[in-house]
Amino acid sequence: MSNINAAITGIASFVPEDILTNAELSTMVDTSDEWIISRTGIKKRHILKGEGKGTSDMASPAVKRLLEKTNTKAEEVDLLICATVTPDMQFPATANIISDNVGLKNAFSYDLNAACSGFLYAVQTGRAFVESGLYKKVIIVGADKMSSIVDYTDRTTCVIFGDGAGAVMLEPTTEDVGIVDAQLNTDGSGKVHLHQKAGGSVKPASLETVEAREHYIYQEGQPVFKFAVSKMADAAADMMTKHKIAPDDLAWLVPHQANLRIIDATARRMKIDPKQVMINIQEYGNTTNGTIPLCISDYEKYLKKGDKIILAAFGGGFTWGAIYIKWAYDGAAVADR
Repeated sequence: MSNINAAITGIASFVPEDILTNAELSTMVDTSDEWIISRTGIKKRHILKGEGKGTSDMASPAVKRLLEKTNTKAEEVDLLICATVTPDMQFPATANIISDNVGLKNAFSYDLNAACSGFLYAVQTGRAFVESGLYKKVIIVGADKMSSIVDYTDRTTCVIFGDGAGAVMLEPTTEDVGIVDAQLNTDGSGKVHLHQKAGGSVKPASLETVEAREHYIYQEGQPVFKFAVSKMADAAADMMTKHKIAPDDLAWLVPHQANLRIIDATARRMKIDPKQVMINIQEYGNTTNGTIPLCISDYEKYLKKGDKIILAAFGGGFTWGAIYIKWAYDGAAVADR
């Protein structure tokens, strides 16, 4: 019996129409376009506005586009996993809401939370379901409405984040393409540097927690930056070493879009040319679980079957990791569907 590989066979994305520019942010907090660009590389970010709008309102259209692009009927999907840190509500899972919105009647679905590394964790989880032979069509969603937990009076965090969603289809193949390897890591001691103080079971929502602004992102910039640079870069570089991938042989690095300086440091550690790095942070900011699928979606037309690609991410927790993929199809043929 031939070995089964899990391959990404399609990708789609969605971002809200409303845009928050650096110039607009400079009227809200003490910052400037030059300050933001020099420290993060971000020029603008998309923001989901409207009463009662949540993460599922971005993820659902992304999944609908994915089904259309891959000519997949909703009833054919076996499983949907949504990686998010901003679920619509504590329960039911946002994945359940997405499934209902797009008509997935024969799939089970659930959420996965590993901060900004969540999409990689979800892809690896979906891979296991496909390669086991249990399921043939698995959808992995990465989506976040970060504007819902951003404090727009805190200039150190509000300039970084935006809203967006992306989704990929995983299917079995016996060809020499698909997910080759994954390295995923966790160091729980990092929780003190990057977290949301209230809203969980330790500190449920109350008048006091709201007044103390404890339902927003809390981040200590320097420890997070230092850890992210070393761990994300090491994971990606280790993957190249393990599989004897020379810098010239790598088609693309797809890094989590958290900060342009972290992305540049990772590329230098891997000894690859900046032209081999997918970057769209200037357009969207950090959409957390949405960054990697948004990047792949934006660059889909440049992807060729057999391309060697490394996905790399770092997130609160701390969580980090890298996934090595041989791309399964020519993107130019389907990018405009």
